[in-house]
Amino acid sequence: MKPEPVREIVIVGGGTAGWMTAAALAQVLGPGQRIRLVESEEIGTIGVGEATIPNIRHFNAALEIDEDEFIRATQGTFKLGIQFRDWGRVGDAYIHGFGNVGPDLGLVPFHHYWLKMRALGRAPGLEAFQINTAAPEAAKFQRPDPALRGSPLGEVGYAFHFDAGLYARFLRQRAEARGVQRIEGRIVQVCQRAEDGFVESVRLASGEAVAGQLFVDCSGLRGLLIEQTLRSGYEDWSHWLPCDAAVAVPSERTHPLLPLTRSTARAAGWQWRIPLQHRTGNGLVYCSALMSADEAAATLLGHLDGRALAEPRHIRFKAGRRRHTWLKNVVAVGLAGGFLEPLESTSIHLIQQVINRLIGFFPWAGFDAADIDEFNRQCRVEMERIRDFIIFHYKANQRDEPLWRQSRHMKVPATLAHKMALFAANGRIEREDFELFGTSSWLQVMTGQHLVPRAWHPLVDQRSDDEVAALVTHSAQVVANCLQRMPTQQAFIEQHCRAPALETT
Repeated sequence: MKPEPVREIVIVGGGTAGWMTAAALAQVLGPGQRIRLVESEEIGTIGVGEATIPNIRHFNAALEIDEDEFIRATQGTFKLGIQFRDWGRVGDAYIHGFGNVGPDLGLVPFHHYWLKMRALGRAPGLEAFQINTAAPEAAKFQRPDPALRGSPLGEVGYAFHFDAGLYARFLRQRAEARGVQRIEGRIVQVCQRAEDGFVESVRLASGEAVAGQLFVDCSGLRGLLIEQTLRSGYEDWSHWLPCDAAVAVPSERTHPLLPLTRSTARAAGWQWRIPLQHRTGNGLVYCSALMSADEAAATLLGHLDGRALAEPRHIRFKAGRRRHTWLKNVVAVGLAGGFLEPLESTSIHLIQQVINRLIGFFPWAGFDAADIDEFNRQCRVEMERIRDFIIFHYKANQRDEPLWRQSRHMKVPATLAHKMALFAANGRIEREDFELFGTSSWLQVMTGQHLVPRAWHPLVDQRSDDEVAALVTHSAQVVANCLQRMPTQQAFIEQHCRAPALETT
């Protein structure tokens, strides 16, 4: 017998997670399902992520969003990578750029040739071999040119900075146009089925009950359905990631408009800087055991590029994840499912990935356990691998403050220890399972924070030193030539997607 379909979907919470979910489900599922989103204007949203990674472009494309329209609507800018300052040592600076480092050389990755030449003092820094690391500090940007396939200008990887509140508003308009119903109200009760604990409905302060078959929990850190109701449990990662607080404030925009997110390590945490068209987003993630909220606010305000535009806003969190992303008939999306500090701009990506998996594993009304188990396994593995990548930034440091000494000497997860050992031996980087960050990402962060391999791939030595040096030098020159052809980001935005001025900031 054919199982019964899910027809009634209730999304609890708005913000970026809620409206990304609503817009995607409405786009994919069509008019056969009834989708309702419950949110209350009394409850604010955190919106920790205004910086993204390139995968967001696939999400927007699936929703048939015109990119220039999206940039204008969200006061957006472009992003070629993340600059890390003072992470390995005070005075350091490197960029984790999107895209490949150096040309594709077949069986032996380019970085092995670079490792040998660097050891011989015959190679510039890694940033010289990727357009995404050469262009940002020159404030340059352009989209990849399909006519230049094989050239760095044909392979520009990019993401966005945008105002998360404006993005949610933009997606809300699209979702409502496709039939999503928004219900204003504060939830005061969650009603469960007596026989199995499945959520049946949520009751609002007005007395209205909103019933459904599938519930998506986008209620933020409190996890109204997944935790407060279903008691999923929380896997605490704070012993690896001890920062548990943040303070955020917008400031006046400054020039030039750099296509990068900046992360600067501070004594007890790190500071972000995200340039938008109308303002700059700033924040400080810190360990509350080592820095008070007042000290954090003073540190942040003392390191702004421009005048603060609001009072600092404080956030508390605990790094980790729910033990179940999907439990019974509830799927947790965004902060309801867990929290990883936005060091590598993965917050919105994780929202996107859970939505993608929900669509891929979209259930019949019977909610088969095998599907739910595999869904949860994939979510767990991906989040653990991102966790490892973030932990590495803390582990590989040579700073002398308490947070950094503690991080340098901590025992890391076995998966990360293996990754570090493999690279330290002979420069090898292997991508596994649902791992988000690939060879180029690990390479840039590992070398940027002074993890130096003892050797390189033996096949590199089959070429003469002069031949390898010529290959490496040519690769850097190609990138330098391409850089000269690129416009500034400001000029690109003025030509294609300048946002209208806002009445308020």
